[in-house]
Amino acid sequence: MTKEFQLVGIGNAMVDVLAHSSEAFLAEHGIEKGIMQLIDKDQAVHLYGEVGPSTEMSGGSAANSIAGFAHLGGRAAYVGKVRDDQLGAIFAHDLRAQGAVYETPLAPADTEAETGRSIVLVTPDGERSMNTYLGVTEHLTPGDIDAAQVAGAEWIFLEGYRFDGPESHDAFAKAISACKGAGGRVAITLSDPFCIDRHRDAFAEMLKNDVDLLFANRAEIEAMYKDAGDFDAALEAAAAEVAIVVATESEHGCHVLRNGKRWHVPAIPTKVVDATGAGDLFAGAFLWGLAEGFDLEACGRMGNIAASEVISHLGARVEADLKALFRTHGIIA
Repeated sequence: MTKEFQLVGIGNAMVDVLAHSSEAFLAEHGIEKGIMQLIDKDQAVHLYGEVGPSTEMSGGSAANSIAGFAHLGGRAAYVGKVRDDQLGAIFAHDLRAQGAVYETPLAPADTEAETGRSIVLVTPDGERSMNTYLGVTEHLTPGDIDAAQVAGAEWIFLEGYRFDGPESHDAFAKAISACKGAGGRVAITLSDPFCIDRHRDAFAEMLKNDVDLLFANRAEIEAMYKDAGDFDAALEAAAAEVAIVVATESEHGCHVLRNGKRWHVPAIPTKVVDATGAGDLFAGAFLWGLAEGFDLEACGRMGNIAASEVISHLGARVEADLKALFRTHGIIA
């Protein structure tokens, strides 16, 4: 029987504030380049006033993946918390406009925490440094998980960043139980090396017991399997625990491991304008290919194409027709 959804994502619900930045600006404001750091509401307000001209759009790592998946025509839904405020309305409208179902209950308008936002500073080399005020998205609870919706999914996709939250682990546990109980499978992205350090034990337990597909970049998989020794050994350690392991390596493409086999899929050469969303769109396109029955190497090629498209311009939403690009590259008819 065909399930209602091919993919349900669960993670942060944010509005991205994208601005170009100099290296000097990062140094002046104590911002470490190339990572995501958490800030409070006062810091978010101050930094927003300092960055100058910006572009605002809905974001959040797994939400970006779901938007890409839905752009390709996939049947998708998303679970992430926003407040009943202006930014919350922007987030919900934008995600639904991509073709995804979004029904997570809104936090009331009088909630102290606001809809989360991430101030993404893009340096001339295309690297992005994210300054994230989580707001109400930090307070995702088991009550926000619709067990029937999750049970109606072939896959669920969990965002590692959402491990930063007092009840998020319980929310994930509820979603995993509902999904697996109905024969579905679980994918996760590790999100960030510092996130791994904060929640190493929780990640390790989930990878060993629940996860069917792992997404990570080189830094993240080396951080998760830090005792392995090097990148190749970390990949093998991950593959010993998870059925499918997918590791991205920027301009070097991606590595896919399954059943003792390993594929290296070269990247698509691209001028980097903004690296925001590269891993997110990679995952969305890879998951779409998997849900549509393509082999793993083809899924990797789709992921690389989607990543190359999104880094060629500002923002984490694709601007080209990904299916048309897949046809150009001879992956689909």
